Amino acid sequence: MLPPPIEAGAAVSSWRRLRLGLAAVVLLASATAAVAQSLENLTIHTASGSHAFAVEVVRTPEERAVGLMNRRFLPADRGMLFDFGETAPVSMWMKNTYISLDMLFIRADGTIARIAQRTEPLSTRIVPSGEPVLSVLELNAGTAAHIGARPGDKVEHPLFSGR
Repeated sequence: MLPPPIEAGAAVSSWRRLRLGLAAVVLLASATAAVAQSLENLTIHTASGSHAFAVEVVRTPEERAVGLMNRRFLPADRGMLFDFGETAPVSMWMKNTYISLDMLFIRADGTIARIAQRTEPLSTRIVPSGEPVLSVLELNAGTAAHIGARPGDKVEHPLFSGR
């Protein structure tokens, strides 16, 4: 007995799905390349030494509102630096963020003011800076402890130059 014939519409639909899938892969690769091109160097100086990271820097309210939301992976040597443009108390949350993160709240002179370790994914709990800061650095959960980062340690990035 022969299998039932494939309807022309089903074949076209399958072809469209394949084309859409390939287009999604191309768009994802383009987006990944764009992110890779926009990475900036950042170094955290701790008692255990200097630790280099490549970070995405978000400067606009729209970029800050999205941050690392909806991402499922962050390479170990990467992070996201939020530039608030002025020194003020800030609050963060983990809404729609699937990756547990360490949040380093950084003063205008580049010193770490506070570290919120291992934040809870998808939580709407507010994580406050505790004092006025210029930026927040998000790294994979456990990174701050791994490199021995503590309040008072220095973060080196052009954002903190001359402050």
